[in-house]
Amino acid sequence: MDVVATRTVLRMLSNGVYVLTARSSDRYGAATVTWISQISFKPQLIMAAVRRDSNVFKCLSESLAATVHVLAFNQTHLGQKFFAPTTIGAGEINGELFDDGLTGAPVLRNVPAYVECYVRHIVETGGDHALTVMEVVHAECRERVKPLTIADSPWQYGG
Repeated sequence: MDVVATRTVLRMLSNGVYVLTARSSDRYGAATVTWISQISFKPQLIMAAVRRDSNVFKCLSESLAATVHVLAFNQTHLGQKFFAPTTIGAGEINGELFDDGLTGAPVLRNVPAYVECYVRHIVETGGDHALTVMEVVHAECRERVKPLTIADSPWQYGG
């Protein structure tokens, strides 16, 4: 297999840029993620591929709750904050204000939209990411925007 061609093609797959947050007891996890998609209408299910060795995965697998935040096309600065390890202080997660959501997972204040979910299944893939199937239990659209995509960002993820 041509490794360069494979990487190039896989990076051409369209992916959004989101911030995933979770909380387990007094531990928080947050990360910028790109592999998220709706997979069912009834019930409303989404899937997210999450790094198994990440703090956010540990939190969501223990609490079985998470929030997926949609970023606007001009919010790369916000997405960048969640490539770093999770820090908490004075009502902020990685320097961003948040509130506790209905599920207990953090909800960022400065995003245009988000969905809160309960984890229904975690599927081990044999790779470095696990597939999490989550049921949407609450959503808020604060502003209709063009969402940020990997293609519109300075980052590459995949391949």
